[in-house]
Amino acid sequence: MQRDSIANTFLVAVVLCAVCGALVSGSAVALRPMQEANKLLDRQRNVLLAAGLATKDTTDEEIGQTFKDRVVRVVIDLRSGEVLADVNPDELEPLKDAKSSDDELRLALGSDDPAKLKGRENRTVVYQIVAEGDPTKVEQYVFPIRGYGLWSTLFGFLALKSDLNTVAGITYYQHGETPGLGGEVDNPSWKAQWEGKTLYNEQGEVELRVVKGGAAPGDEHGVDALSGASITSAGVEHMVDFWFGERGFKAYIEKVRGVDSSASTTVAPESSTEEAQ
Repeated sequence: MQRDSIANTFLVAVVLCAVCGALVSGSAVALRPMQEANKLLDRQRNVLLAAGLATKDTTDEEIGQTFKDRVVRVVIDLRSGEVLADVNPDELEPLKDAKSSDDELRLALGSDDPAKLKGRENRTVVYQIVAEGDPTKVEQYVFPIRGYGLWSTLFGFLALKSDLNTVAGITYYQHGETPGLGGEVDNPSWKAQWEGKTLYNEQGEVELRVVKGGAAPGDEHGVDALSGASITSAGVEHMVDFWFGERGFKAYIEKVRGVDSSASTTVAPESSTEEAQ
């Protein structure tokens, strides 16, 4: 076969493609454990950020230790508010379940879908922040939240104090909103407004609002809307309404407030296989 023949050129191209494909595939497999570990660490960091137990400067080692010492994960059934003590949180795939066609895994939301989720998983994880040195005393509850803004679905966590009504903090870890506008959900000053706000009114209805033009001084339920980002601000309000309403965490919250034994703390070790919400 001549070196410059079409057949030889084709053979060389095939061999190069095969070698490059094998290298890319091998690299992906080799890097997967590291990617999973980074994903887990990011999840832990954001849970602690929402609870005020970490800052952007907290080291990875400190994040891992604090999470191990202070965080207890519980799996709950959103339909009933029951804690599913026999379900390993590492085996849950909430986002996958939310897209499933299986009614046992997913609630189809239809047209009544203010957060634009399309579907809601039936099981998810709540993060309980326990007192330092006393794992039986829960000081905060951190809830995963998500909903659509202007350009993207925003994923985050909202922390409530032990009364399950006073906001301890909020953080978003993934979104595609416009920098300087809707992207200001990442602004520490805006997030700081949430601390101390009251989620429910006396009738048990979600009352917390993101107020266009700014919340009035002393408004215990109001947070300033994002300047120039009315749609993102509305999206934030809608997701809070949804996730803390009847189809979200309200059943679980009511069980905890009623000192229901089925909502007791159940420790589950953290694992690198946990999937992001």
